Amino acid sequence: MLGDISIARNIYIACGYTDMRKSIDGLAALIQQRFQLDPFTPTLFLFCGKRCDRIKALLWEPDGFLLLYKRLANGKFQWPRNEDELKPITWQQFRWLMEGLKPEQQVKIKSAKSADFC
Repeated sequence: MLGDISIARNIYIACGYTDMRKSIDGLAALIQQRFQLDPFTPTLFLFCGKRCDRIKALLWEPDGFLLLYKRLANGKFQWPRNEDELKPITWQQFRWLMEGLKPEQQVKIKSAKSADFC
């Protein structure tokens, strides 16, 4: 395969700090041992270190693991740090995260009711 992350059925953020020196085997072991999940599923696992300017993503494809690494030139990722758990997110939240926003938006645009114009 050519690294198409759209095959991922689920996306998880590893909240807190992850040692960014870990490679595929280290991250897969972390998923199995710490979070009791199977890394050999089509799931995108996201990890971030203390600097918050780089992330690693691990995804199992039918022929092996895909390890993605992104380092921002300016700015930092809005990474959840208050928990030591694996948190599921949606594709929309993933997009927000990649755009520099928090995955949990505090304000949602409310549906509008029809109204009279002045």
